[in-house]
Amino acid sequence: MSQRQVLQVFEQYQKARTQFVQMVAELATRPQNIETLQNAGVMSLLRPLLLDVVPTIQQTAALALGRLANYNDDLAEAVVKGDILPQLVYSLAEQNRFYKKAAAFVLRAVGKHSPQLAQAIVDCGALDTLVICLEDFDPGVKEAAAWALGYIARHNAELSQAVVDAGAVPLLVLCIQEPEIALKRIAASALSDIAKHSPELAQTVVDAGAVAHLAQMILNPDAKLKHQVLSALSQVAKHSVDLAEMVVEAEIFPVVLTCLKDKDEYVKKNASTLIREIAKHTPELSQLVVNAGGVAAVIDCIGSCKGNTRLPGIMMLGYIAAHSENLAMAVIISKGVPQLSVCLSEEPEDHIKAAAAWALGQIGRHTPEHARAVAVTNTLPVLLSLYMSTESSEDLQVKSKKAIKNILQKCTYLPALEPFLYDAPPNILKHVVGQFSKVLPHDSKARRLFVTSGGLKKVQEIKAEPGSLLQDYINCINNCYPEEIVRWGKWSLKYSILECSFSVFKSRFLYLLCQNVDFKI
Repeated sequence: MSQRQVLQVFEQYQKARTQFVQMVAELATRPQNIETLQNAGVMSLLRPLLLDVVPTIQQTAALALGRLANYNDDLAEAVVKGDILPQLVYSLAEQNRFYKKAAAFVLRAVGKHSPQLAQAIVDCGALDTLVICLEDFDPGVKEAAAWALGYIARHNAELSQAVVDAGAVPLLVLCIQEPEIALKRIAASALSDIAKHSPELAQTVVDAGAVAHLAQMILNPDAKLKHQVLSALSQVAKHSVDLAEMVVEAEIFPVVLTCLKDKDEYVKKNASTLIREIAKHTPELSQLVVNAGGVAAVIDCIGSCKGNTRLPGIMMLGYIAAHSENLAMAVIISKGVPQLSVCLSEEPEDHIKAAAAWALGQIGRHTPEHARAVAVTNTLPVLLSLYMSTESSEDLQVKSKKAIKNILQKCTYLPALEPFLYDAPPNILKHVVGQFSKVLPHDSKARRLFVTSGGLKKVQEIKAEPGSLLQDYINCINNCYPEEIVRWGKWSLKYSILECSFSVFKSRFLYLLCQNVDFKI
């Protein structure tokens, strides 16, 4: 055979390898092909091609492996068991930028599925190589490496600490200062994944100077970047008062409030989350949010969106109201109660209803004025129906019951309480009767209305255990009236079918009641 014929054999072999990896990479983009490829033993065929003498074959083989591993954890585990990771890590430090991006993609695709698979990447020494890639000249390599590091760090504190120990954080902070928007996004996301696990890890991010740079990007026109930036700041602020104060000191107010009006739902949600994570810590931080106009802005945001986008804003109002009477009143003045009532009534998801119920309970639990602000919105019957509904989740029932109790224990607005005499179960009824027993002795107008509306008669119907707290409340109410009135209430209960025949009798007692003749009224 001539030299040309010999070389032609090698050329055909190279073309065949190239065609094979390209076709596998293409087939791996379609989910319906994955199982067939796996059953055909594609992993063992791609593995040697990672060390092929032709760089394009290496890169395409890595791309194909990444797409397969990205599909499910079984294929990702096959990459680990196939002893492919050490080859990737070795080549990652030696090859060109195209291969580095492909190899980092494989590591990301494997590591995203579970802590165990992410730990396998750490164990094969990939972190040091990925961190070196963060210093690469090519922005695409930096992006791929940051993405892989973030996917490893997001699982738990131990993996996140391993990423920190490899020296990734300072380089990720440099990456968010690069001009490329895509690199900024991924670096901010990775910092968020590192900071979320513990105060110590969040402090590492703060110490690297990330907060100031992140805060400067809040108003960036790119919605996806804002989404990641707000998430990272939230993950820092959530852990402690000190970390929240560091975020506030980066002058995020009032600029962060503009994000609550953003067209992007994720930006709205993450902005609300950031404000919530700051406000929840102390009354002072909540007051800062109020002073910046945060309460009104969040209430407007809740009104302009639906579903889970509302959730952090609802919780933020609850946290602020929980701190003090004045802060709860700030929520009331900003018309937060009607908006929360709307969420309670119209949201289909139980966890959102539960958050709204909790927030309303935090507002109404302080004073009679706070409780009345909630009661006049007709929220109490809604809470009661949610508590009693068999279709409500356990969490929704618990939070509705707690909210009702919090509000009733302070509520002196009797028109809102009276329907509960007829509808409330015994464990709620005792709180309602208790409130009547507190108000009626000191309010003559309320005492008269309580009789004419049938409330006194309804109280006589209640069957209470002798010596119980409920019986004490009933006795206290009865003691507000002359014995004749109470007897009439009991008599009218027993003989209600004959009420029309004794209208004159009833009228006489009501007349005496209204005339305040020798009675304790």
